[in-house]
Amino acid sequence: MQTVRLGIIGLGNMGKGHIGYLKKGEVSGVVLTAVSDSVPASLGWAKEQLGDQVALFADPYEMMDSGLVDGILIATPHFSHPELAIACFERGLHVLCEKPAGVYTKQVREMNDASRKSNAKFSMMYNQRTNPLYVKLKDLIDSGELGEIKRTNWIITNWYRSQSYYDSGTWRATWAGEGGGVLLNQDPHQLDLWQWTIGMMPTRVRAFCYFGKHRDIEVEDDVTAFVEYENGATGVFVTTTGEAPGTNRLEISGDRGKIVIEDNKLTFWRLRVSEPEFNRAYKGGFGQPECWKMDIPVEGSYPDHKGITQNWVNAILRDEPLIAPGEEGIKGLMLSNAMLLSTWTDNWVDLPIDEEKFYEYLQERMANSKFKKEVTSK
Repeated sequence: MQTVRLGIIGLGNMGKGHIGYLKKGEVSGVVLTAVSDSVPASLGWAKEQLGDQVALFADPYEMMDSGLVDGILIATPHFSHPELAIACFERGLHVLCEKPAGVYTKQVREMNDASRKSNAKFSMMYNQRTNPLYVKLKDLIDSGELGEIKRTNWIITNWYRSQSYYDSGTWRATWAGEGGGVLLNQDPHQLDLWQWTIGMMPTRVRAFCYFGKHRDIEVEDDVTAFVEYENGATGVFVTTTGEAPGTNRLEISGDRGKIVIEDNKLTFWRLRVSEPEFNRAYKGGFGQPECWKMDIPVEGSYPDHKGITQNWVNAILRDEPLIAPGEEGIKGLMLSNAMLLSTWTDNWVDLPIDEEKFYEYLQERMANSKFKKEVTSK
């Protein structure tokens, strides 16, 4: 294969965004050959923008069976991601999936199982993994510069959304339409980066989710979660769509100092000797380790969505390692599911979660949701 023939399912904002950089030729080794959407107006837009060179399908499965595509980019509502991906894998098609991987981990686990049975390349659209800030953070942690992780804190409250945003679609912020709120819609990138940069998942979670606290919606719009890790480290994750101005601050402490990412800067407070080493040797009472504050240079471009797409194409053509392997999509979703389940049960939740219990709680909320109609693009 010299060129990947690409099909896109879903012509909402995300699907159109991907088409934008593909039309400009900003990803090499790929050609857009087909698109699918059940909304006639969306197909009309595609016809106008792409002409006769791209085939149009109202049925995504017809596109999969058309022989016109080698890989599929899924940009549909959350619930449909696993179902469509599984259908692709069964046909030997490569998959690039928009975030989140799905709504509940039971569904995503089935998608991952189907991926492993195929020879297809499967990637998640975790474009934040191409951000040089987080690439450098992961490098500092993986190399041992920070030492063993002791605490993680992420305050991510700059997701402000007005009531008019939620009112713009009847499916928005409903259990049946989206399957969740700020954790599933706004935070998938942060939940992924939280575990990806430090290289470990929590062992248990205690969370407090508030549903419709700031807006007239069904789902969570304010969350504070506390987590524990196997090595004894702890962490806090705070998020909301109801504060202005918001904050985006990630702080990770280790036994060799702490790293903070805020305002697009990475700062490392580095201890000259590790805290445990200082503690063993120091006898003077109120002293503390010598600390150097360093603004870490962050180099490299930020290719964003097209960077993940290019990596996926390269993986198909040249077996390049994936930046965001699709099977890892379950990790961030596991965190959001655990936070909701902890709230619903008013208790600690061990990871991996009880997937059947989460599914049952979710089904109850979907059954009582004000939204009943399925949507096909996001």
